Formats: sequence, C-alpha cells, structure tokens
Amino acid sequence: MKQLMKKLESLLELGGVKKDVTLLVISGVALLLSLTGTIKLPFNVAWVAIILCGIPIILEAIIGLITEFDIKADVLVSLALIASVCIGEDFAAGEVAFIMQIGALLEDLTVAKARAGIEKLVKLTPQTARIIENNNEKVVAADKVKKDDIIRVLPGESIPVDGVIISGQTSINQAVMTGESLPVDKTVGDEVSSGTVNQFGVFEMKATKVGEDSSIQRMIKLVQSADAGKAKIVGIADRWATWIVIIALSAAALTWLFSGQIIRAVTILVVFCPCALVLATPTAIMAAIGNATKHGFLVREGDALERLSKVKTIAFDKTGTLTCGKLTVTAFKSVSKKFSDRDIFSYASAAEILSEHPIGKAIVTSYKEKISREISKCEDFKMTVGRGVSSVINGKKVFAGNSELLKENDISVCVNTEISKFYTQGSTVIYIGIDGEFTGYIVLSDVLRNESSQMITKLSELGVMPVLLTGDNKNAAESIAKTLHISEYRSECLPEDKLKYIDKSEKENKLVCMIGDGINDAPALKRATVGIAMGGIGSDIAVDAADIALVDDEVKELPHLVALSKRMMTTIKLNMTFSMCLNFVAIILAIIGTLNPIVGALVHNAGSVLVIINSSLLLKWRKK
Repeated sequence: MKQLMKKLESLLELGGVKKDVTLLVISGVALLLSLTGTIKLPFNVAWVAIILCGIPIILEAIIGLITEFDIKADVLVSLALIASVCIGEDFAAGEVAFIMQIGALLEDLTVAKARAGIEKLVKLTPQTARIIENNNEKVVAADKVKKDDIIRVLPGESIPVDGVIISGQTSINQAVMTGESLPVDKTVGDEVSSGTVNQFGVFEMKATKVGEDSSIQRMIKLVQSADAGKAKIVGIADRWATWIVIIALSAAALTWLFSGQIIRAVTILVVFCPCALVLATPTAIMAAIGNATKHGFLVREGDALERLSKVKTIAFDKTGTLTCGKLTVTAFKSVSKKFSDRDIFSYASAAEILSEHPIGKAIVTSYKEKISREISKCEDFKMTVGRGVSSVINGKKVFAGNSELLKENDISVCVNTEISKFYTQGSTVIYIGIDGEFTGYIVLSDVLRNESSQMITKLSELGVMPVLLTGDNKNAAESIAKTLHISEYRSECLPEDKLKYIDKSEKENKLVCMIGDGINDAPALKRATVGIAMGGIGSDIAVDAADIALVDDEVKELPHLVALSKRMMTTIKLNMTFSMCLNFVAIILAIIGTLNPIVGALVHNAGSVLVIINSSLLLKWRKK
C-alpha cells in the first residue's frame, strides 16, 4: 500500500502538472474548441482538459482518502468529474477540472518558497576559539570548547561560547542578542554571550555555557521550533468539504431515486462543485497582496493577511522599527563661560574624528550634517576602551567620554538635573573636558521616526493594541512608550523573552503580530501569528523569518495593511456567501430538471467569474 501511495504521489508531482500554467492554457483552449465544435476528432477535445487538469485532482483525492481518510474539496470534484464522464458529459467534466486547477494555481502563487533564515543564523555561529593552556594559545573548533576552558578573544572576533571575563576590558556589540547596536562596556566579572562581537580590547574569559547551551545555539533552536507552534489556516472549501460531500451525495441519490433520471443526479454533483468557493479565498488574497505590494509590503506567506485580520495585538521592537535605528546628536551644551555650545560640539567632533566607536562616528556624522563639513585637525589621538578618547585640538587637551574618563584625568564632572533628565529618557551622554576643566556635554539618541506617533494612533483606532518589546533599558523603553502613548511595554528583552510574551498572549487567545528588524527578533517574528520585518534596514535573517517584509521601512503604511487584511476577509465572506447561494439555486434547478450538466457547469463558471471580479476590487482599495 505504501509503495502504491508513493507511486501516486510521484505521478501527482510529475512535471508539476497542477502548477503548470502552460498546461492550464492548453486545457482552456481545448475546452473552448470543444464548446464551439471547431475541430472534429474521434474523441471530444475536452478530454485534454480532463487528463491534464482532472487526473491530478483525482489522484490527490485518492491519496487523501487512503492515507488519512481526509475529505477535502477535491473529493467532491472527483465524484462530479467521474460521474460526468460516465454519462458522456465530457465538456462538463473538463470544465469543472479546469476551474478547480485555476483555483489551485492561485493558491500556489500565494505560498512563499522555503526560507533560508536558519541557515544564515547558523553561519553567525563562531567556528573557532582561542583556548589558553599552560600560557600557550591554540585554536580549536568552537564546538570542542569545554566548560571552564580559558578563552582569549581578539578585537573584531565573535565570542565562541558564553562566559565570564577574567582579565581585560572591552566593548561588546550585542545586537545579535538584544537588537541594540550601541556596544556595551565589559570588564572583569561581566558575562558575555556567544555570537556577540568584541569591538576593541583583548580579553580572556572562562567558558560557562558551551555547545547547545550557548546563547547563539539556543537562539537557533528558538527559530527552528517557533514555526512548529504556529497555527496554519485551513482553506474554507476544505474545512467544509465533509459536509459538502455528504449533502451533495445525499441530494444526488435522493433525486435519482425519486426521479429515476441519473442525469439530474450528475447535474447536482456538477453544480455542487465548490469552484467559486475554492476561488473565493485565493483570488481575494492575490488581489490584496497586489494592493499591499503597491504600499511597500512584500507578502511572503499566502495566508499572512488572513492571519493578520485576526490579530488584536501588535508588538514592536524599538530600534530600527519605531526609531530610525541610528544614533544622532540631539543636544550639545556648554557649562563653561569660555566656550559656546557650538565650541563644545566642534571640539568633540574633532576629538572623535579618528574613533572607530559607533558613538564617535555618530558625533562626527551629526556635526557634519548640522554644523559644518570642516573639522579641526586632531593630534595625539588616544582611545581608552570603555572610557572614551583624548586628543590635542588647536593646542588644547580634549577629553570626550564617560564620567570615569574625566575623573581618571582629575576633571570633576557635575551631573545636573538637565543631564539626569537625558539619562531617564534613555539617551547617551558624552562629557567633554578641555585643559583640565569640565566644559560641556553631548547627548546622543536613537530618534523616533516622524511617522511613528500617527501610525500608533491609527492602529489603536482599528482596535489593535500596540505593545513595545525592546532589548533597551527600562528608562529608554518607558520614555518611548510614553511619547507614543503605548500603555504596555517590556524592557531588556532577550530573544526568549519576546518569544515567551507571544506564547503567553496566544494562550490567552490574544493573537500577536510582531514587527522587528534585528537578528534577535527572528524567533519572535517566526513564532508570532504574523511576523513583519523591516526590509530596508532589517537583517536578512529577520526578513527570512517574517511572513511580510516592509520593503521601504515606511511604518506609516502599517495601518493600511491591517485595514486591508480586514477588508480582504470581508470580501472573502461575500464571495463565499454568493457562491453558496448560487450553488443552492442551481441545485434546486437541477433537482427539478431545469439544468443539464453542461448548462450547470456554465452557471457555476459564471459564478466563478463574478467572484474573481469582486476580488479584483481589492487591488485599488484604500480605507477612506
């Protein structure tokens, strides 16, 4: 039996018959020739459509019934097709098979290809580690590292396993874990995670979690397992197929029994075929996807919009989603009468001109954008890891960094209420010292997108609750949430924390849409009812894990997408109602003998055309 099933499945897949547009065109032409009688052949040319379009449907129905006793729409179609052939109504059989394959093709076009996100994530896993044994360094495969091994990490290298720093200090880019691009200073006693990147200093660490227990391997597991828990929506026609089959067979049998005319029974099976019902969903989805594409959305999963229409909560990552995703200078202030505010900015940018640190680059870029392209010459540049930089600018000794840097150089820093306010907002403050005196400070922030506030408001009006899930600190998360009027937020979220929030919400029947851009968002994007990735600035892994990609990062279009998904479902329900009513009327006419199989096939063919026309109205729809 298993060998028979494998042969049937191979026949079904042979040449991609069901999906081949060319074969559909040939079948359509054959049906047209059969209807008009243009070509005279020993057999009805409609048999071309029966063979090319009908046989795959029959084989699929047989496989479903034998292997799982799974009654889908193709079972009723097969019955109608075989019955029509048995009484010589070849055109009706070919037409039914042809319409059903058009529906199947439209469904196939809405399904995304397999994604390579997990493979890309695996490539981020460090392949080697520098183990220190008896004061000697040797390079080994990362998966050979054992707990308590001593590992040396050089600047620019990825950390191979989780561990604790035992000597040295550095800055670590933890974007892969938290989504925040700003490096975090680390020193002796601090924990570091596998997959994160050492920015500057050399340090040694003791391995604490290795192999499958390491952070990067746990994230890979999260991404692999997240999709398994996502509910898949079953097609409407297949969901109702069992009842449709029972009703159709009962109606046909009773009609044959009481009328004695088998042609009436066959006509009932033909008009009962759920062609319009099968087309109701995929045609609306295709039209809605076309509309979404015009507004910058790449819909990667066919049923993503159907799932989105049911979502009640949209969870946002902060960096790169609600914000622009890059640090910029938002304030610069002098606290000395010797220097103006602009002087402070000028000296800071000159001091940072040779820095490779993201903060230093942000200061220089902002100065060039806001003040001048010309920056003073920097001499005697020196960078202190985890502290800041020092240099000589126009004969003056300049320090730019955190308060520890200035204190280590005997410069007293006065943190006033205004500076404290910037900290509570989650901003980064760089202190400036010139010739032994604290002279001012520079404030850097990841600024909100201009459209974020209006977008959040419109989503709320659509009955969708926004939630903020960010790897940033509590102050930054709270500040952003208050500004955007987001009542619920979570700070310092790791990938598993976002995943736990989604799982908890969905257990409470609160379907969640996740929107993010970072590698750390990939598990949540894949697990959520719908995942939307920022396609422009987002990582490839995040985009691959998502159902929908926002190509141009214009988050202002998100409310349109949500409203479109709801409108699409309304269209699908209208299509279904119309098709069922049409079938009901056609069945009554078939029972009393008014319709024959050919006319019946044409009637529900007309119904299919009307369904397609109604769905096409979604192409240009926009909420007023």
